[in-house]
Amino acid sequence: MEDFLDSLWFKTVDLVHHIKSFLDVIFAPLNHLGPAFAIFTIAFITVVIAKFLTKTIKTKRYRELKKEFFHWYNLRQEALKVEDRDKARLLAKNIDQARLNKVYYDYFLEGFLLSLVTKYLPIFFSLAYVNEAYKPGNLLKLFGREYIFKFPNPIGEPIFVGSVLWFMISILLIYLGWSIIGRFYKKYTGQRKAEFEGEPSSA
Repeated sequence: MEDFLDSLWFKTVDLVHHIKSFLDVIFAPLNHLGPAFAIFTIAFITVVIAKFLTKTIKTKRYRELKKEFFHWYNLRQEALKVEDRDKARLLAKNIDQARLNKVYYDYFLEGFLLSLVTKYLPIFFSLAYVNEAYKPGNLLKLFGREYIFKFPNPIGEPIFVGSVLWFMISILLIYLGWSIIGRFYKKYTGQRKAEFEGEPSSA
């Protein structure tokens, strides 16, 4: 058993090494534009992959739980519309205890596990790559410095931004920018649709 585990471990290490070498070749041209641009591009690709996986990968169980959850949720909302307030609350409570609470827990858990695989796993994988590929020794060898940014500090030592911190900042900036652009796009397309629907039809 120990021999099998040792063999599996060495094969895993070799696989990780080959993946890193492959990614080094792919991202090498980006280094000519500086480490900040290279890491930001890696972060952008990571976000695109995560969003694609999040949107496309939905398990059959997740779809079924989502359908069941909204079925019971809508049923609960209808129960609350009963004119008798006490009866409405009692009906809603019975629905919660009968199905909704359990379905919500299962639906939330399934969604959380999906998020781990489709959203957070690509980010953690890319973070591990950036941490290794752009560690201080490699930055010094490639770019002549051990940091990404250096900011003066009038009351003490300069503030250094390393590769891991810059990667996380890049991820946050990209998600924020994606959200803002998405809102403007929805607003623009909504206005265009309203203008189109408001145009009189030609006879």
